[in-house]
Amino acid sequence: MSTLYIDADACPVKAEAERVAVRMGVPMVLVCNGGLRMPTHPLVRLQIVAEGPDEADKWIADNCGAGDVVVTGDLPLADRCIKAGAAVLTHAGEVLDAANIGPRLATRDLMADLRSADPFRQGSGAAFAKADRARFLQTLDRELGRALKR
Repeated sequence: MSTLYIDADACPVKAEAERVAVRMGVPMVLVCNGGLRMPTHPLVRLQIVAEGPDEADKWIADNCGAGDVVVTGDLPLADRCIKAGAAVLTHAGEVLDAANIGPRLATRDLMADLRSADPFRQGSGAAFAKADRARFLQTLDRELGRALKR
């Protein structure tokens, strides 16, 4: 049985993911350090992990596998989940896979180096938009459908 794992700290699409998971009958696990309300639907579970950096990431990476779908914006976590056999998508609906995760990690590292060399450098991240939410819903629906067929 497939499971949908959500890296829930600062995830802007938790409600949308829950609607899709419930409609498709897929168990969903919200993983966080706390601060979220307990879900009311029996298919949705809240997994609270210890405080500390990357504790939620470690839990997700240790528990996901082939046939599962993971939603995260954390590229190192995405890499670990892909290696575990899970399908991974971002909050904006981009599928991360073995073909694109390497270049994405390299770009992330390069940008971190540039920011550390120039502390006045401004970020270029666009705000989360309605189109991102719509793309996420379409992609999640497709990826969960694929996972259920395996």
